[in-house]
Amino acid sequence: MKNKLAVGIDLGCTNIKTVVVDDEGLILVEDRKETREQDHHYWKRTVRELIDDFKRKYLISAIGLCAPGLADMQNTCIAFMPGRLPGLEKFNWCDYTGEKVFVLNDAHSAMTAEASFGSARGLKHAILLTLGTGVGGGILIDGKLYQGLSQMAGHFGHATIESNSHTLDVTNMPGSIEDAIGNLTIEQRSHGKFQTTFQLIEAYNDGDTFAAWLWLSSVRKLAISIASAINILSPEAVIIGGGIAQAKNALMKPLETFLDLYEWRPGGKKTDLKLAKFSDLAGAIGAAGFALSKTKEIQ
Repeated sequence: MKNKLAVGIDLGCTNIKTVVVDDEGLILVEDRKETREQDHHYWKRTVRELIDDFKRKYLISAIGLCAPGLADMQNTCIAFMPGRLPGLEKFNWCDYTGEKVFVLNDAHSAMTAEASFGSARGLKHAILLTLGTGVGGGILIDGKLYQGLSQMAGHFGHATIESNSHTLDVTNMPGSIEDAIGNLTIEQRSHGKFQTTFQLIEAYNDGDTFAAWLWLSSVRKLAISIASAINILSPEAVIIGGGIAQAKNALMKPLETFLDLYEWRPGGKKTDLKLAKFSDLAGAIGAAGFALSKTKEIQ
């Protein structure tokens, strides 16, 4: 039987990343275009043109789109995304494109990519944390993406790690793990010494004492947050993705060390810790995988 093809679109604030993949996760085509975040006429038109172009060239069975924010319960639009991509909230892509488009949160989409084709493939229960500007996440339960009420599930970045902090994150949580390790607070946390987490990790690798203290403090907090999630959800694996995960050993080695200290391991059970297979294309690939799975449910 011929493999089914899907279009996956990751609508970000900087770039629109698009892939055509088959149902085994093979990427046939990838495309990147500038978003022009404030010009909603441009990025909406660009998405429609990409879909039209791929449908002319390939026999497409499903279309998925992911973006920041919370999707509605029917996965037809992003229902809530204040302050970014003006024009995105409640915009119905099916009506605009004339095609069935399944819409989901970008971190949920990254979880779907790993479950469908990546590091969580074949697992029943897993969690994903995406470490980047902020900290996103996704939950896999019984082999399916768990989105929860109002599609809010998996926001591990907004779990509190320091309840006495006077700083509140975007969801009003004090001392969240997002603020502890996300790139959006690096200048504040480093007293202006580093502008990006990449610079911090570079200095850490070069033996800078201040960088080592700051980086390992952040990784320790991440380990506590992960151990807490393990206690609540008891997954088979915890998968780490996002731009900060590109640090690889500089992240994973100290993270393993701290988890040895904090993770509850009754009977010697240890939760697998894995790097995500996909990097910046995870959202687009996951959107395609999600659309394929939803299309199968309908059929």
